[in-house]
Amino acid sequence: MSAGRATTAVVIGSGFGGLALAIRLQAAGIQTTLLEKRDKPGGRAYVYEDQGFTFDAGPTVITDPSALEELFAAAGRRMADYVELLPVSPFYRLCWEDGYAFDYGNNQAELDRQIAAKSPADVDGYRRFLAYSRAVFEEGYLKLGAVPFLNFRDMIRAGPQLARLQAWRSVYSKVAQFIEDDQLRQAFSFHSLLVGGNPFATSSIYALIHALERQWGVWFPRGGTGALVSGLVRLFTDLGGTVHLNAEVAEIEMAGEHATAFVTKDGRRFAADRVASNADVVHTYGDLLGGSDRGRTEAARLKRQRFSMSLFVIYFGLSRHHEQLAHHTVCFGPRYRPLIDEIFRGVSLPADFSLYLHSPCATDPSLAPAGAGSYYVLAPVPHLGNADIDWAVEGPLYRDRILSYLEARYMPNLKSELVTSRIFTPADFKTELNSHLGSAFSLDPVLTQSAWFRPHNRDDRIANLYLVGAGTHPGAGVPGVVGSAKATAGLMIADAAASPA
Repeated sequence: MSAGRATTAVVIGSGFGGLALAIRLQAAGIQTTLLEKRDKPGGRAYVYEDQGFTFDAGPTVITDPSALEELFAAAGRRMADYVELLPVSPFYRLCWEDGYAFDYGNNQAELDRQIAAKSPADVDGYRRFLAYSRAVFEEGYLKLGAVPFLNFRDMIRAGPQLARLQAWRSVYSKVAQFIEDDQLRQAFSFHSLLVGGNPFATSSIYALIHALERQWGVWFPRGGTGALVSGLVRLFTDLGGTVHLNAEVAEIEMAGEHATAFVTKDGRRFAADRVASNADVVHTYGDLLGGSDRGRTEAARLKRQRFSMSLFVIYFGLSRHHEQLAHHTVCFGPRYRPLIDEIFRGVSLPADFSLYLHSPCATDPSLAPAGAGSYYVLAPVPHLGNADIDWAVEGPLYRDRILSYLEARYMPNLKSELVTSRIFTPADFKTELNSHLGSAFSLDPVLTQSAWFRPHNRDDRIANLYLVGAGTHPGAGVPGVVGSAKATAGLMIADAAASPA
């Protein structure tokens, strides 16, 4: 490399992880280019617009605004100049088919009142669970969430704390240690599903999500999650970064054990000193690096791992806003553990479902025409490797079943008020987002696929190839992928300083 030339980087994938990484690199003086396959930035946080309705395609729960504020601060800017976050209360309304509802929020007295009304013995149990959740939040998120695990000794150092917190136990088993009532056990264990984890198998470290929400609250960007994406893109370009949309990468070009460039399907070549992928990890190794021994070997290893469930999503606009709904509603079906078992291991579509219903106009009416309502509802479903479902056939049928269920229980007259709808299936996760098996959250966050056991933030053999996003440490969810960007950026900036261009 010529003396005095600025270090360059290319990042593929403009999800939250790729955007956050690109911003940190550009702010550190590394000239960075961001490539995005689709016609809009955001990755899973894509935005659909139709007949005056705005639909956020993916993440709608912002739980650690401090991580975003820190990202803007690292670039010398204020988040408030780019995006406004609005508080959501309650955090979630949890509903069951017997009519019981629990408003989960940040008011301790109100939580105590609701718990006491349901199960007086669980008031103290909840306090003890919250103390446990805060302990794992301190160790697993604040201390380790943005620290790369590149060597097994990093895992050994964390071992005593993980052992003390009984990380080998599942989220549900730890909740059940403190809470007796069955529905309250569901209320405080479902959170791991938000990052693709089975509550009955995911490490109890993920109980930290509860404390994280209690620490900073739950937020929603004015204008939708897409407005946050737009703010991050504007920050990146304000810093001098370059974004290319409709730039689907076909190959990571190699020279020996060194990545030299990204080559797009239309033949463009983007060379850089350091390259990073926010794309699906199996796609990165198996397709983009498929011509190299490293790519083939690592892809084969990853394909033997366990992957998260997928999602079936319906985006729909109604002529009326249903003001009886909370911003976030979790609709528990008639079964909990048996249904989750079928979602993660079943070979067909379960007969019943549990749903997450998003009603953003409860917080921001601008996402729909005046008086109307913008919504999405999702059902966790098996990934394509477990259940070989023809979603072109089953998707419309499943949509109709879910909308009928919502109309009967939560949204009267839904069908007569329906203005527009679209679906996104596991097959779309595979084709649109290159997700292995149509998994919605990459690798299943069990203990043996977390921290050092997860694909590393820097490749072990290709020294200038880095990973960011749900498939690397620490994992899925907006705080997780923003944390992965901090960890990966730290490595890239340090490596650039050690061997400048």
